Amino acid sequence: AIKHPLYHILLNSSILSCSPLLFSIVFCVYQKGLECITPLVNSVEETPESIATEVSGTIPTWIRGNLLRNGPGKFEFGNQHYNHWFDGMAMLHQFKIVDGKVTYRSCFLRSDAYKKNSERDRIMVSEFGTVAMPDPCKNFFLRFLSRFEMIEATDNASVSFVKYKGDYYVSTETNFMHKVDPESLETMNKVDWTKFVAVNMATAHPHTDPDGTAFNMGNSYGTKGALYNIIKVPSTKNNPDETLEGAKVLCSIIPADKSRPSYYHSFAMTENYVVFIEQPIKMDLLKIITSKLRGKAISQGVYWDPKLDTVFHLVDKHTGKVSRHVFHTKPLSVFHQINAFEEDGFVMLDMCCADNGDAIKNYLIQNLRKSGEALDQVYNTTSRAFPRRFVLPLNVNDDTPTGVNLNTRPASSATSVKTAKDEVVCHFEDLHGDDLFEYGGLEFPQINYSKFNTRPYRYFYGCGFQHLVGDSLLKMDLKEKKLKVWYKKGMFPSEPVFVPSPEAVDEDDGVILSVVVTPTEDKSTFLLVLDARTWEELGRAEVPVNIPYGFHGAFNSTA
Repeated sequence: AIKHPLYHILLNSSILSCSPLLFSIVFCVYQKGLECITPLVNSVEETPESIATEVSGTIPTWIRGNLLRNGPGKFEFGNQHYNHWFDGMAMLHQFKIVDGKVTYRSCFLRSDAYKKNSERDRIMVSEFGTVAMPDPCKNFFLRFLSRFEMIEATDNASVSFVKYKGDYYVSTETNFMHKVDPESLETMNKVDWTKFVAVNMATAHPHTDPDGTAFNMGNSYGTKGALYNIIKVPSTKNNPDETLEGAKVLCSIIPADKSRPSYYHSFAMTENYVVFIEQPIKMDLLKIITSKLRGKAISQGVYWDPKLDTVFHLVDKHTGKVSRHVFHTKPLSVFHQINAFEEDGFVMLDMCCADNGDAIKNYLIQNLRKSGEALDQVYNTTSRAFPRRFVLPLNVNDDTPTGVNLNTRPASSATSVKTAKDEVVCHFEDLHGDDLFEYGGLEFPQINYSKFNTRPYRYFYGCGFQHLVGDSLLKMDLKEKKLKVWYKKGMFPSEPVFVPSPEAVDEDDGVILSVVVTPTEDKSTFLLVLDARTWEELGRAEVPVNIPYGFHGAFNSTA
C-alpha cells in the first residue's frame, strides 16, 4: 500500500479520528476478497490431558518451559450466544517445550461464570457485550425484579496470563483474577482486588520492575464519580498462601469527567514514572450502571468521542506524586504500549495508536463470522494501529517558554510545545517506514521485556493486520525503521512472545514463539518457532486439535 498525497496534511489533524472511511482512503488500505475466518471464532473442545505434537525442523533444546496462552474458546451455552469476541469463556493453553519436543494441553478456566453457565446450559453471567437475560424459570414478578439488580462483575478471565509475587494468574478487566497452576492449568484461587485495595477493577497488563515489584492501574467508583488509581504490588510473599497482600494505591488521578471516565486497556512505565493515557474512548457510567435495567450490554455504554484530546499523565513511581503538567495530543485510541524510557530529560513513549476508537465495537462475533463483501466492509471501516513515539519533556516549569518545540533531540521529528502554564501539546513521530502500510499496521507489540523494558531499545515485534485478526509476524528495527516479515497466506499467527537465549548478548538473540491457526484446514494448528535475529523459521510443532484465535500469553521458563 502507498501513502495518499494527503497523508502528511491529515496525519496530525483530528479529521482522521472522525472518519475511519477517510482513514482507509488516505492510507490506501482497502481490502477486497478477505478470507472467511469463522472457524477461528467458533467454540472448541478442551484437551485436558497432554498430547504429543509432530515437530518439523528444529526446536532449540535450550528452550525449556511453557508457552501459556489465553483467549475465548466457547461462544454459546444452549441456544444462547455471546455477542462480542471478548465475551467467550476463557480457554487456557499450554505448549510445554522440553529437549526440542512439544506437548499440548488446554482447558476452560473453571470460573464461577463458566460453572454457572454450564450448570444451567444458558448464559447466567453478563459479559462486556452480552447481557444475561432473566431466568425464564422465574415467575414474571421475580424476572421483573431481577432487572433492578446490579450487574454482577464477571470472573471470566480471558485476556492474559500475568504474574504477581512469582505466581501466575489469568486476568480480565474486572476486579477478579484466578490463580492458575502453569504446569497443570488447574484453576486455583479466585482473587478479588477489592479485598486488598480500593479499586473496582484492574487491567490485564501490569508492568514489573526488575526486582519483581508490579504496577497496575484500576478505576474506583464512588458517590463523587470515578478515579484512576495506580496500584503497587510487592515482589515477595510473607507466607506461601499470599496473593495480593501488601498491595496499595500509590496515587489517584481525577478524570476530566468523573461521570464519563476513559476506558484503558493498559498503561506505560519507565524507570521512574507511570504514564497513564487518558483517551477519548469513554465510559458512560449511568448507562453502564443501568444496563441490566435497560436490557443492554455494558459495551453500549462505551463510546468514542473525537472532540476530546488524548492526555498523558506522569506519576512518580517512588513518591506517587502526579505531575501538574499534562501532555495533550490529538484524539487517538490505544490498546497496547510498546515501551517507554527516559533519556536526556525526556520520556520516550512508544505505543500502537489508531486514529479512531470505534474498532472495539467492530469485534462483534457476527462481524468476525461474516464473509465476502460484508467482511470486507467491516475491515475497511476499522482503523488500524501504527507504532508511534511521543517525546515528553520532564523539565517543564514556569520559566519554560511557550510556542517553542521543547524536543531538542536531533534525530526526532516529534514535537512538544508548551501552550499554557501546565499544558504541553505533543505530536508524534512514526516508528515505521512506508512498508508497514502494506501489512495493515501493527498490534500485539512485544519486546525483550526482561532486559529492555523501561530502557532504550532497538527492536520490537508484533502482528500485522491485513485482516481483522493478525495475519503476519513483524519485526521492526527502530534504528533502520525496516521490517522483517513472516507471512503465509491463510495462516493467522498469535501475539509473538520473545524468549531470550541463555547466553544472549544482543537484544534480539533468542526466539519468537507464536501459535498459528488457519480456517481452511481442520486440526491444523501449529506452534511456530522463529529465530528472532534472522526471522527465519527454525521449526514448528503441529497440534492435531482446533484452537481459536486468542489474545495474550506468557512464557514460563523452567530452565
